Amino acid sequence: MPISCGLCEKNAILKRPKTGDALCKDCFYHAFETEIHQTIIDAELFKRGETVAIGASGGKDSTVLAHVMKVLNERYDYGLNLFLLSVDEGISGYRDDSLETVKRNQQQYDLPLKIVSYEELYGWTMDKIVEKIGLKNNCTFCGVFRRQALDRGAVLVNADKIVTGHNADDIAETVLMNILRGDVARLRRCTAITTGNEGFLPRCKPFKYTYEKEIVMYAYFKKLDYFSTECIYSPNAYRGHARTFLKDLEKIRPSTIIDIIHSGESLSIKKDVKMPTQGTCNQCGYISSHTICKACVLLEGLNKGLPKLAIGKSHKARKKLGLGLLPVRRKEEQFQRPTENVVKQTADF
Repeated sequence: MPISCGLCEKNAILKRPKTGDALCKDCFYHAFETEIHQTIIDAELFKRGETVAIGASGGKDSTVLAHVMKVLNERYDYGLNLFLLSVDEGISGYRDDSLETVKRNQQQYDLPLKIVSYEELYGWTMDKIVEKIGLKNNCTFCGVFRRQALDRGAVLVNADKIVTGHNADDIAETVLMNILRGDVARLRRCTAITTGNEGFLPRCKPFKYTYEKEIVMYAYFKKLDYFSTECIYSPNAYRGHARTFLKDLEKIRPSTIIDIIHSGESLSIKKDVKMPTQGTCNQCGYISSHTICKACVLLEGLNKGLPKLAIGKSHKARKKLGLGLLPVRRKEEQFQRPTENVVKQTADF
């Protein structure tokens, strides 16, 4: 006998992983979109008239994010100027294909698109970096460079904020990773729905409480156009181990993902624990708790033929690479839009 939808009289076609409710397609769409809208409203993520860059990789998360942001912006009259922002890391057979998906999304959603590349910004592609560093620590380079590249691209188009497709699973994985690494500073801020309020471009995560499985279901039933191949350089990424552990826990207790996020939100740090002081990099002006940011250290290591040295302890790497040990700029000494300085100094690297 068919199971009825829990919200209407139609036949249910799915069971929500997040709540266990049996729903029809239309009710699932409504519940999914309404919950994201409520997250945006509760956290006051946007203000009318803001220009918002949607981090677009062509994958399921960013594709659904672009679709939902456009739908909600029109339905609830947020008054936002939306555009797609993509980063070309220079990974042959992966990113070039996914960018074709992003270009189709641009046409499908009628949103402007800006693409920035590692080669343009840093003079290196991930293919070239992997040739130098191998597959063991390549994700370190890509993660650091990608974060800065998004900010640089957003500055070029005068964005006020960046939204990313980080979902509940991603955040729970990050909590676990920071616990396992003993990274108290990142553990304190990794559950924040908005980061980068220290004078830089704020980054928002509208999918903070949205399960990855539901994003996949939404994309599937909506027949959205997205790229589903995993990065060819990420099989050994540390995050993969945290993801496997989280999935095993979820099988036993479906609420594990949200429980871990709430635990991260509730953590408090003792007053006598010394935390890093946020300032700006003396070389490029980007946010950093050190005199020279990690991106500059990594880039200097690549340019001097010592990429593996740059992965080590930051203070040792800076010393051996000949980078200055000047005092960290205080927040009040920061530029209003420091990343503009980053863009201008690209040619100096």
